[in-house]
Amino acid sequence: MPIRRARGRALALRTRLLAAMLAPMLAIAVLLGLAGATLIADVVRRTNDRVLGGALGAVAETVQVERGAVTLDLPAAAFGMLENSERDNVYYRIAVGKRLLTGYADLSPPEIAELALDTPRFRFARYRDQEIRIAEVRRALPRIDAPVIVQVAETLDGRRALQRRLVIALVLGEILLVGVALFLIRPALAWSLRPLAGLRGAVAARDTRATPDLSPLDTGPLPAELRPLADAFDHLLARLDSATAGMRRFTADASHQMRTPLAVLKVQVALARRGSPSALGEIADAADRLEHLVTQLLALARAEEAGRAPPRERVDLREVAVAVINRRIAQAIEAGVDIHLDAPAGIGIASHRTLLFEILSNLLDNAIRYNRRGGRVVLTVSSGEGEGARIVVADDGPGLPDADLARLGERFTRLSTARDSEGSGLGLAIVRSAASRLDASLAIVNTRPGLRITLGFAAADTHPDVIRDVDPDARQ
Repeated sequence: MPIRRARGRALALRTRLLAAMLAPMLAIAVLLGLAGATLIADVVRRTNDRVLGGALGAVAETVQVERGAVTLDLPAAAFGMLENSERDNVYYRIAVGKRLLTGYADLSPPEIAELALDTPRFRFARYRDQEIRIAEVRRALPRIDAPVIVQVAETLDGRRALQRRLVIALVLGEILLVGVALFLIRPALAWSLRPLAGLRGAVAARDTRATPDLSPLDTGPLPAELRPLADAFDHLLARLDSATAGMRRFTADASHQMRTPLAVLKVQVALARRGSPSALGEIADAADRLEHLVTQLLALARAEEAGRAPPRERVDLREVAVAVINRRIAQAIEAGVDIHLDAPAGIGIASHRTLLFEILSNLLDNAIRYNRRGGRVVLTVSSGEGEGARIVVADDGPGLPDADLARLGERFTRLSTARDSEGSGLGLAIVRSAASRLDASLAIVNTRPGLRITLGFAAADTHPDVIRDVDPDARQ
């Protein structure tokens, strides 16, 4: 069945990288284009001003004084240097003071006081509905009281055409540069993403196999950026392998253990059909054993539930101990075992009540089930200074050989002293798993006779995840 993803469709990684590379490149290209256009305008202006200034100097040099009068001889070469393919119009004006000597009378005159002596000045102006560039200079001639003003102007068509050609060349060059970069970036990206494609192929190859392959990926050398991803995936595969193996083992063990009571049930049902008077009692016993086994299996599954730690609450240990004893009291009476409780009120820990209830229930069940008739079980709750709390379940039964202590807690393990008792071999496995989830310590001591099991819990204020006090009336 295909997996439906609730999250929206994201851009491809190749597209993201391409955009991440091209966006800054385009931004830089635009900035360079603006800076280049500004520089081109300044260069064109300076270059043409230099030519215009040369023409102005050539005209100004011809202005002389002869016999007390100002004379000039306009050189054709001075205006020839201003000719261009756009055929710009050229204007000039020469005046002595405010008196026009020659040229275009309506050409924009300067403020004489603003002109420095023999220093050309350039400015823009409008003349005959056209923008022009004027070069002008003030000269002082001997025996002439008024200053001589020389002006040479030209229209801007040539300048603009040159500037336009240079800007177009700049833009075309940038477009060519970006295009070549784009052409080269795409195969570079494909080469850079090849390890990711290899990683994806290694993962996808697992789907073609009949049975799940949870071994680590064989990806070969990977870049430093992909190594953590591959390691995380391998770690996930290892956890899945462990969980799957545990599930297979659990299922196999459970089916094996359930086969015996089911076989007994089938035999007794057959005997009941033949009229055997004891068959119904055997059926009831087999059903009780099967119910106990299923209950233990569910408790073990709940104790080993994967995921985050269970939420903590403040649990009154005396209240839980009393609830466990109330559940097991009928079993103790039937087995002829006395139960003693030593639990002062007010001892609380940060824990999960359901798991703690399962721990104590299984410890008390084992202490009753494997005790002797007339035996005794003592359940003690105590607290230490800064050490949290302890729960001790002690019995005076036959105890265990030292060789069997190391096997306690293994699933479906029936020890040598328990051969004559009914049980599933899951009790201490549930205790160990649940205690581990509650961060509780577990100590088992052979007291000869009997067995003493001690649970140690941290102080309640060491668990910041305690979020509430639970109403005892709402508990099971």
